[in-house]
Amino acid sequence: MSLHPRRRQLRFTIVATLWLTALWVLLWGDLSWANVLGGLALALLVTALLPMPRVEFHGRLHPLSMLYLLYRFVLDLVVASAQVAWLAIDPRRTPRSAVIRVQLRSHSDLYLTLTAELVSLVPGSIVVEAHRVTGTLYVHTLDLDMAGGVEAARNHVLASEALVLRALASDAELEEIGLSRRPSRHTDADRDAMPDGQEVSR
Repeated sequence: MSLHPRRRQLRFTIVATLWLTALWVLLWGDLSWANVLGGLALALLVTALLPMPRVEFHGRLHPLSMLYLLYRFVLDLVVASAQVAWLAIDPRRTPRSAVIRVQLRSHSDLYLTLTAELVSLVPGSIVVEAHRVTGTLYVHTLDLDMAGGVEAARNHVLASEALVLRALASDAELEEIGLSRRPSRHTDADRDAMPDGQEVSR
């Protein structure tokens, strides 16, 4: 049973207030009553004067899928860091950069944001623009050869989106875009890559 919209908004406001308070204390680097109360007062002021827009979320956290997402993220982080480090010290390599357009399968603001963050946190790629209405990401890739080409870079973004969806989306949301909860032998990104994505600059 879903929560009433007002209760959901209240819960979101409480979580945001606590998060801002914790962030304030971390920025000061000192856990004291003065910092906690000061951060709490500032967080209440921010949430009252600058309310965040509602984020629609109809799914729930799936622990096993979330663990797999974290595992894949750490693995990508380690591999990409090593590749970028090698690229930086290899005088024979000249990076062939590009900005590629990736049409995501979901049009949820939440899933689009999380996918963009996952992609941007991995060295060698960063989201330079996001169109929330169309669910499109424009991703700068440091080296296409290192990424395996345009299609491989695009498929990696779609695979990141699939990880986010499996970890958080409802069964109905997955069914609507043609994903299953468990990945198949052939990745969903390879099977469902959008044909209209293209390299837009080099």
